Amino acid sequence: MTVLTRLLNAIDKVSKPSKIYAHCDLPCGVYDPAQARIEAQSVKAIMEKFNASTDLVFKERAVTIKEERAELVKHHLWVLWTDYFKPEHLDKYPQLHALFWRATKTAGETKKTNDVAVGDRLLAEIDQIAEIFWETKK
Repeated sequence: MTVLTRLLNAIDKVSKPSKIYAHCDLPCGVYDPAQARIEAQSVKAIMEKFNASTDLVFKERAVTIKEERAELVKHHLWVLWTDYFKPEHLDKYPQLHALFWRATKTAGETKKTNDVAVGDRLLAEIDQIAEIFWETKK
């Protein structure tokens, strides 16, 4: 065992954090549906640029970036769904499960198309989630 490893182990023993109790990864205040919305806006903008371009190299790059952004939409939605929302939210807003399911499916659909209407639908679904999210923060 190196000196550095022993030192780090000693620091770990002394600086163990106390237990905190929260329904999410950190006490509330770090979650926001805006993260998913920003990525969804990027997806829609890329679709528009793809459709307006005749440059095949540009279009290929656009598809790759759009798919990455769509995956980030799904990630941010699932983090919000699994880490922020609690059972009492689902009791008050029983449509939440279907709404998250539909929005993540739509995010996946944006990976397969450059139809801007699908991008608009994704943004509308995220806006519905955001509306409920902000209601729970009151």
